[in-house]
Amino acid sequence: MHPSEIRTVRTEAELREIVQEPPQGIWDKDIGRIDEHARTLIAHSPFLLLATSAPDGTCDVSPKGDPAGSVLVLDEHRLAIADRPGNRRVDSFRNVLRNPHVGLLFLVPGMNETLRVNGRATLVSDAPFFDDLAVRGKRPPLALLVEVEELYMHCAKAFLRSSLWEPETWPDRGTLPTLGRIIKDQMGITGVSAEEIDKDLDRDATTNRY
Repeated sequence: MHPSEIRTVRTEAELREIVQEPPQGIWDKDIGRIDEHARTLIAHSPFLLLATSAPDGTCDVSPKGDPAGSVLVLDEHRLAIADRPGNRRVDSFRNVLRNPHVGLLFLVPGMNETLRVNGRATLVSDAPFFDDLAVRGKRPPLALLVEVEELYMHCAKAFLRSSLWEPETWPDRGTLPTLGRIIKDQMGITGVSAEEIDKDLDRDATTNRY
C-alpha cells in the first residue's frame, strides 16, 4: 500500500464530517464522581486497564488485576489502586510522576458494559488505607491515589462485537505460542529452551503474586 492511498483525518472538522456530533445526553452521562452504581461495579471488578502518558505524548496501558473489591473507594472523588509485584519497569508510575493524568477502564467478568474513569493520580508510598490494600497479609509498597474528574458508563457494543465473554469463540490456546517461545524469539535468547523459560515464568507467576 502506497502512502498516497491513505486518506488521513487531520482536524476535528474533518472528523465531524465522518462522525456526527453525538446527542447532548452522551456528553451529560459523565457525572464526574463515584456514585453508588460506580461503587458497586468497582467492588465487583477484578481487572482494570490503566492508561498514562508522558509529557512528550508517548502512552502506556497497563493491566491491573486483583481479587474483586481490592480497588478502594475512599469517597465519591477518590479511589486507591495497589501496586503488586511485576516486571519493575514502572512505566505507568514514571509517567504519573511527570504527567498525572490517567484513564481507567474497569471490567466485570460477563458484563458487556464497562466503567470509564479519568482523573489525576498521585503516587503514594504509605497512607492509612494501605492496610486495606493488603492481600494475603502483604501490604503494597506503592499505590496510586486517583482524583476522579470524569466518570461514565461505556456501552456494550465493543464486547458484543468481539464476543469476548463467549468461550466458544476463543482460540485454541495450543495453537498460539507460549510466552516463553515469544520471549526467546523476540530477544534472540540462545542456550535456553522456550520450555525452560516457560517453567521459570510459571514459577514466578505462582510464587510472586503478592
